[in-house]
Amino acid sequence: MITTRRTFIGASALTLLAACAPKSGAFAMEELDLDNLYGLIGEIKAAPGKGRELAEILLEASASRMPGNLAYLVSLGVEESDSVWVSEVWTSKQAHDDSLRLPAVQAAIGKARPIIGGFGTRVETRPLGGAGL
Repeated sequence: MITTRRTFIGASALTLLAACAPKSGAFAMEELDLDNLYGLIGEIKAAPGKGRELAEILLEASASRMPGNLAYLVSLGVEESDSVWVSEVWTSKQAHDDSLRLPAVQAAIGKARPIIGGFGTRVETRPLGGAGL
């Protein structure tokens, strides 16, 4: 799969944008427009041997808050330890899009960019609820 610069930067932003996720309990379920929730699940392929380092950058950045982010989960692939999977839930697609302009998100992208080797699967979802939401 050929990755253009725009796709690369966009995918970087999408997977790093929840760097400022709010802590749980920031929203009550009755306050949310459940029909408008927006989710992303994406794989970032780290340079060889850099999976844990990339995951740590994402986890460090997730200690901050970002308006509209409900969940941000960072995982390492079991079979491919240099694959970092990010699962995100947002109050809306607009909240997600707005987050791309935040300084903390841009800083996380800049820090991670040198060790990103590429991108795998990226899926947009419509979250319905469940444990943790």
